[in-house]
Amino acid sequence: MNFRNLMAALVFAAVAGVGPVSAQLSLPSPKEHFGFNIGDDYKLANYSQTEAYFKKLAKISDRVLMKEIGTTEEGRKQYVMVVSSPANLKKIERYKEISQKLARAEDLTDQEAAKLAKEGKAIVWIDGGLHSTEMVATQQLIEIYYRLLNQNDPETLRILDDVVILISQVNPDGQELVADWYMQEKDPTKRNMNVPRLYQKYIGHDNNRDFYMMNMKESSNIARQQYIEWMPQIIYNHHQAAPAGAVIAGPPYRDPFNFVYDPSLITGIDGVAAAMINRLNTEGKPGYTRLSGSVYSTWWNGGLRTTPYFHNMIGILTEIVGNPTPSEIPLVPERLIPNNATPFPVLPQKWKFQQSIDYSVSLNYGILDYASRQKDELLYNIYVMGRNAIKKGNQDNWTLQPKYIAAITSAYEKDKKAGLIPKDSSGRSSGIPMKYYDAVLRNPAFRDARAYIVPANQADFPTAVKFINTLIKSGIRVERAANPFTAEGKSYPAGSYIVKTNQAFRPHVLDMFEPQDHPNDFQYPGGPPVRPYDAAGWTLAFQMGVQFDRILSPLETPFETISYGQLQSPPKQTPVRSSTGYVLSAAVNNSFIAVNDLLKAGIEVFRLSNAEGDFPAGSFFIPAKGFEQLQKSAADLGIQAVAVKSKPSGMIKIKPGRIALFDQYGGSIPSGWVRWMLEQFHYTFQVIYPQDIDKGDLNVKYDVILFINGGIPALSRAGGPRPRAAKTEEVPEAFRSWTGSITAEKSIPQLKTFMEKGGNVVTVGSSTNLAYHLGLPVKNALTESKTEGKETVLPADKFYIPGSILRVNLDLSQPANWGMNKEADVVFNNSQVFKLNADAKDIQPLASFDQKDALRSGWAWGQSYIKDGVAAFVAPVGKGKLYAFGPEITFRAQSHSTFKMLFNELYLMK
Repeated sequence: MNFRNLMAALVFAAVAGVGPVSAQLSLPSPKEHFGFNIGDDYKLANYSQTEAYFKKLAKISDRVLMKEIGTTEEGRKQYVMVVSSPANLKKIERYKEISQKLARAEDLTDQEAAKLAKEGKAIVWIDGGLHSTEMVATQQLIEIYYRLLNQNDPETLRILDDVVILISQVNPDGQELVADWYMQEKDPTKRNMNVPRLYQKYIGHDNNRDFYMMNMKESSNIARQQYIEWMPQIIYNHHQAAPAGAVIAGPPYRDPFNFVYDPSLITGIDGVAAAMINRLNTEGKPGYTRLSGSVYSTWWNGGLRTTPYFHNMIGILTEIVGNPTPSEIPLVPERLIPNNATPFPVLPQKWKFQQSIDYSVSLNYGILDYASRQKDELLYNIYVMGRNAIKKGNQDNWTLQPKYIAAITSAYEKDKKAGLIPKDSSGRSSGIPMKYYDAVLRNPAFRDARAYIVPANQADFPTAVKFINTLIKSGIRVERAANPFTAEGKSYPAGSYIVKTNQAFRPHVLDMFEPQDHPNDFQYPGGPPVRPYDAAGWTLAFQMGVQFDRILSPLETPFETISYGQLQSPPKQTPVRSSTGYVLSAAVNNSFIAVNDLLKAGIEVFRLSNAEGDFPAGSFFIPAKGFEQLQKSAADLGIQAVAVKSKPSGMIKIKPGRIALFDQYGGSIPSGWVRWMLEQFHYTFQVIYPQDIDKGDLNVKYDVILFINGGIPALSRAGGPRPRAAKTEEVPEAFRSWTGSITAEKSIPQLKTFMEKGGNVVTVGSSTNLAYHLGLPVKNALTESKTEGKETVLPADKFYIPGSILRVNLDLSQPANWGMNKEADVVFNNSQVFKLNADAKDIQPLASFDQKDALRSGWAWGQSYIKDGVAAFVAPVGKGKLYAFGPEITFRAQSHSTFKMLFNELYLMK
């Protein structure tokens, strides 16, 4: 017990005695329910047991309301446990209302906000289990739930009086899978978490990359609680593991932070961080590392603790060591000297699971104690950040970004070199005059947008509506035009959407529409780059191919305001009967859903080999008998089935390809994303594994095989050590057919035979290594010549493009690009870029980097090296084809603008 708690306990005992305080019935402990203490070695509780315990205590305790918030992808129920004092729970709707009002900061004066802050209660979200093999996070949630409901010490009672705590298991499916897998071994020493599939049905670890897109049900459930219902001021996301030689990595985080944040957000993180680390230090719990002690930053959007930053909420991530199987803190000499990153180093030692649970509970209490003591400040500050955001959206504002600072410096240095800079009496330049600042950061053209208009007459409006729904799910205020209108001299049709920036969550609005400008970040001048934590650029409007206009002046036209959280549907379309047939545009992604439904219904479908009128090449013709099915699709999907009087020329009949999607034991996340995508777009497919490929006779079962960013080893590794893989003999019988890996000796020849006999293989990202295994006349464009003419891969200090969006040019004569525009934004993550050899006459480039400056959003160092490089190509292999896409055209099921580059390969054309 630390000094503060000790003193509070003494005072409490003196005043109130030591008798029981709570009138609630006795609560069963975790051991009474589960049969073991939380933190016991070799013991884990699964979700079914945990759910039952949550319910059991909720029925007894007057300190909790158990709220169902939705179902998971596997159909389990997901909950939030609302924990507070009985008195607070009786007024919980009022406290939720106050939190919403302050977070949105609409129509409030400072005085009104201060009054609400005093009346309200701090809202703190604590979760666990997102990454299900990180079982400290899952199990500590059970322990903190029990302690908050059961303990009657002064600190706990004060916290319950001042704070509303939202406790949530955020991946129930994963907890069930991993805990059951771990506990199935009768010999405790053999227990492991090497589960055969992803611990979230589709995307595994990437469930912490889905919080601005919200494709998964779990992400949508959580986002609604955080951005529409409760608006927590603090969100605490538990993870593991810590860097070697530390116990826990936590805030404050390293630079850079995103430039759209209010500064109070960053200092707010600092305040919570100080409470956390001080708690551990005073309790004698060493090993907390922060800042440069770990890799975590506050730059990127999309995580459970990072998307809150763009909503003025203090997001906290900790990564802790620990496992139900006892582990150890290894000796890492450089971590043993105290410094600002690790003020209180931990010594090398054996480590028990219980220690990690104890640390986690302490960290929870550190945050809750801070929220209790700083309740008014937390509530008022989230209002201030929202108020500031609204003010910026109502006036001219320039967001400070590296590109603008570079422009100021460049202009000044240019004039200085030309002798245009006056010098003072000492002969030195007198500093940078303000005119250089004004030329950039007062340039009207560089102002932040006041609003964004998403016009209803764009080619793929249904996808634009999907984009709008991502904003709505994230608590953004969106408006809709009931009538045609004009803005800045341009006319817009009724049904267009308007997203204004004069709202509290303005940082998120900017982040979804505007390019990210990641600073050049190197370990030292001329040294290697510092890898961003996750992506450097992700602008969702670019990824989804949404057409929008930036509006720099105030919009006076009245629009309909959509209620918070009210999802939109594309306008229902009603096709006119035709005796000939209908055309669906290949530019509309939802057309592919309709086509797949038509094919399953036995309706013939044809593709146009050339553009006709407003319809691009690859558009679909459906004979008149498809009317009933088209009528349903047009209503549900918002697609226009245009009746035609005569059949288009140059039609090619299609049929569904027999699709195989490659996966591997343990689960491939990129493959899982595509599995979800294919289901959403109504494709029929089969998941296959290395052993399926090695058996051969692939053409008997499949027409096209998909390898999505993985599976195919690098050529240089083909004869060397294999990647770490599960040993077949150690895997339960039911999953042994999933084991193995793609090998140059056995698998590649089978894939080559498959193509030679007429099959097609589609590769994305690193799986394009297949081109090199096949000996195709292509090579890596990202190399340089060294002595004796030897080619070596460009080092990172010369070329480095992590997780960013680049612009490519497409060859629209190629069927692989049907429905696309001449230019496209693609996700590039240190991706493959190719150069065709002189004898590559039969290989057709699909996408190329024709621009000198391809960067659209993120960070690109040395992008001149990709100029004229080939981003994607198709190559004949016998009667079949290899499609190689270097950029990630299916990236996390976010890059809707490039989905067609995959979908076009999934049909057979007669």
